[in-house]
Amino acid sequence: MSHLSSPPPKHKGEHKGHGLPRGSERGSSSRDKDRSSTVSSSVPMPAGGKGSRSSCPPSVPQRTHNRLINEKSPYLLQHAYNPVDWYPWGQEAFDKARKENKPIFLSVGYSTCHWCHMMEEESFQNEEIGRLLSEDFISVKVDREERPDVDKVYMTFVQATSSGGGWPMNVWLTPNLQPFVGGTYFPPEDGLTRVGFRTVLLRIRDQWKQNKNTLLENSQRVTTALLARSEISMGDRQLPPSAATMNSRCFQQLDEGYDEEYGGFAEAPKFPTPVILNFLFFYWLNHRLTQDGSRAQQMALHTLKMMANGGIRDHVGQGFHRYSTDRQWHVPHFEKMLYDQAQLAVAYSHAFQISGDEFFSDVAKGILQYVSRSLTHRFGGFYCAEDADSPPERGMRPKEGAFYVWTVKEVQHLLPEPIPGATEPLTSGQLLMKHYGLTEAGNIGLSQDPKGELQGQNVLTVRYSLELTAARFGLDVEAVRTLLNTGLEKLFQARKHRPKPHLDNKMLAAWNGLMVSGYAVTGAVLGIEKLINCATSGAKFLKRHMFDVATGRLMRTCYTGSGGTVEHSNPPCWGFLEDYAFVVRGLLDLYEASQESAWLEWALRLQDTQDRLFWDCQGGGYFCSEAELGAGLPLRLKDDQDGAEPSANSVSAHNLLRLHGFTGHRDWMDKCVCLLTAFSERMRRVPVALPEMVRTLSAHQQTLKQIVICGDRQAKDTKALVQCVHSMYIPNKVLILSDGDPSSFMSRQLPFLSTLRRLEDRATAYVYENQACSMPITEPCELRKLLHQ
Repeated sequence: MSHLSSPPPKHKGEHKGHGLPRGSERGSSSRDKDRSSTVSSSVPMPAGGKGSRSSCPPSVPQRTHNRLINEKSPYLLQHAYNPVDWYPWGQEAFDKARKENKPIFLSVGYSTCHWCHMMEEESFQNEEIGRLLSEDFISVKVDREERPDVDKVYMTFVQATSSGGGWPMNVWLTPNLQPFVGGTYFPPEDGLTRVGFRTVLLRIRDQWKQNKNTLLENSQRVTTALLARSEISMGDRQLPPSAATMNSRCFQQLDEGYDEEYGGFAEAPKFPTPVILNFLFFYWLNHRLTQDGSRAQQMALHTLKMMANGGIRDHVGQGFHRYSTDRQWHVPHFEKMLYDQAQLAVAYSHAFQISGDEFFSDVAKGILQYVSRSLTHRFGGFYCAEDADSPPERGMRPKEGAFYVWTVKEVQHLLPEPIPGATEPLTSGQLLMKHYGLTEAGNIGLSQDPKGELQGQNVLTVRYSLELTAARFGLDVEAVRTLLNTGLEKLFQARKHRPKPHLDNKMLAAWNGLMVSGYAVTGAVLGIEKLINCATSGAKFLKRHMFDVATGRLMRTCYTGSGGTVEHSNPPCWGFLEDYAFVVRGLLDLYEASQESAWLEWALRLQDTQDRLFWDCQGGGYFCSEAELGAGLPLRLKDDQDGAEPSANSVSAHNLLRLHGFTGHRDWMDKCVCLLTAFSERMRRVPVALPEMVRTLSAHQQTLKQIVICGDRQAKDTKALVQCVHSMYIPNKVLILSDGDPSSFMSRQLPFLSTLRRLEDRATAYVYENQACSMPITEPCELRKLLHQ
């Protein structure tokens, strides 16, 4: 078996995680960094290094389309004019491979992936390589965002047979879909320390013809080993592990890897880590009076502040880029993903709840402003991503970051106005350049720009506090704030005239669910009804366009059609576990933000469908995909890592806990315990790989608070009590509104609600915890005192 990987410079890697280890050793997930090694192989080939683009221009591509032209995926359509006989994932390709006895070449990526673009340009547009792929292989293209099940299965193989993984992911399969060689990006031709893609294809072709039986035997052996290795089951365990122990271990592992100076949990590249930050806030809450608790709060708040001041945040247009190529959060990989925006909005909202510092609420609002402007469909759904690459000028070849970087000359031209009252001659442009660290030579180092694409360019990153910048020029702090905001707005207006990055306008149910949470939680915390309305619009979009009423199933994807219409593939791509888990979480958050029980009703229905399609009755926990949908794949997996997104099992565990709190249905709690027990070994071995699940384990063992507010949803006194709850960081709670109607949905779920009375006809709060009920409370300040205990 072989993993063939030739990693690019780390800053260009398309590896979407955040520094969580795959195994017991500390370090980045192999989804995060480009790491490669060669293991024993029945196909003897040297490992390569994908350090640069080919110096030879690719062949002029044929403008004859292939069968991908009929697909909806923006990623597949990017390959529709390759001189490659591409197939989409499906039975037609598999049957042809079996009939012609050819290996399958599977290439997996996504439409905003920089190194996917590189391989498409260098290799898949190359006539000779296209001919090799078409004559000797059955070539299959997969959008990893459409088919996460396919991606997970073969990424598991790539990671298990090497020290790394990423996208584009290229794997060679038998006609029965068993992998035998895998890698990531390949340059087109051999270099001094690397193997080229053409050479790889020739050697695999020859090995298939001359040594096929050995390949098949090795493939079967590795598949069997992966099956055993990937099994997650309760076994003979009856209960999950101790939450206190898992919390302590997880915190210690994070503490050991923390960057004291710049925040975050790795050297470089550095990724946003919402699941880690959420865990640290939770840990702080439970250890507020201890040194470790203070340390956890400091680590999380410092990391969020350094990220928000760094270049990983788009200071001109708001929102966050995918990751930082350096330790300082300065030069990002410029791609913007929906799931980052969704989770970071929540993290910054929690930071505001905990600290009271409006810096964090402003960042959260900025994120959602960006999503509303750039990633929102006119019917309320949310697009996947914006690319890192764009042409510096119209008609030019796209470059990474071109849309986002600035020269000193540009800024001086846009902001020439003199500033009166400064202690030295000063223009608006000079003030902005000083504050954001712009220099004549550019502030992007060679290590972040090995190909010289960004020479003389600058990434805006906050270098000084407003107070220091004001003191430097003898100006008033508020005046400096206004001048900087005005300058950023002028840059934003100027940037509108640049060629925009490619927009992946595909919509995924899972990421839309995360974004519903982002809007609902932030809107509730900040008391901004407009944001809650955006969450409601997102949920309505999901129900209207991504839900099949007859079967109760979610669809995974939908697409933007002509004129902004919504289209679906035929047949539709049905939802995976993460689609259900993330949408259910979004609906629960939306219910708490809006107190509209219809969203809770839909969440219960989706949870029932999720249990029917994905629950493992023997081993506990949820499979990532339906058995029927993944028919033919060599593995059926349970995701066991909280990465760039939390694992669907971690989110499901917390959803089940909340659903039990909302309904009292014992089945939800039983499933939660089974799930946590099934993942016991993984949590014990590497708790830092599952911080979201460790958090749920603690919530389960502490029990949730049921906060019931009796009152009219539209009344001021009811809203005051609700806003009191939302203003506080209380992750272990469910918030329930009871309107006194015994026939209402909530009263049917929890009959005790009909026994609760308003005190003196005023909105009244009751807090249930450990089978005990508080005294009735009508004043928000009294409720705050009780909840703060």
